[in-house]
Amino acid sequence: MFEATGDWAPRLANLLLSVPAVLWAITFHEFCHGYVAYRLGDPTAKLAGRLSLNPLHHLDPLGALMLLFFRFGWAKPVPIDARYFKNPKRDLVLVSLAGAAGNLLSAAACGVLIRLAPNLFLGNFALRQFMLLMVVMNVGLAVFNLIPIPPLDGSKLLYLFLPNRYLQGFFWLERYGMIVLMVLVLLDVIPRLMSPVVLLFVNLIL
Repeated sequence: MFEATGDWAPRLANLLLSVPAVLWAITFHEFCHGYVAYRLGDPTAKLAGRLSLNPLHHLDPLGALMLLFFRFGWAKPVPIDARYFKNPKRDLVLVSLAGAAGNLLSAAACGVLIRLAPNLFLGNFALRQFMLLMVVMNVGLAVFNLIPIPPLDGSKLLYLFLPNRYLQGFFWLERYGMIVLMVLVLLDVIPRLMSPVVLLFVNLIL
């Protein structure tokens, strides 16, 4: 009985510390999408109340649980109207990359704090673990969203590089992208592809 308690206590603590890290990662990710779109002339996210750091405005329960337990997931997409953009192809890519950039910036900021004040974190297990989770969660969300499968952000990069004759097939993939994505997750393809990339970024940051 006592051994079981000892096994579960660190796991429970880790899970509880993961919650605020997940909420920050998904909130800042979507905020960055909306903010960059707003700066490029699209007020849609602002009018929808999505230029906010309130997690409740961005939370997708399933995506948050995926990020919490499997280290990759998603939030409720910020509405974007490309008709406001002066250069729709370019600006859509910039907006799409903004979320991942925000997550990597968050992870890097945590890494800098850990490097600048190591003694502060060495003496406080909860704080140290939270900062490490912030790095892992933000990197995981960034890498996952850069996968070029609709509706993930990385798929928008294909707009810049795909010849027009292939766009029809891409639009077809957009309709079934989530199904394709879930199948790849269940087959463990996505986690296997992500793990070395996430590990690389985490090691670089820490």
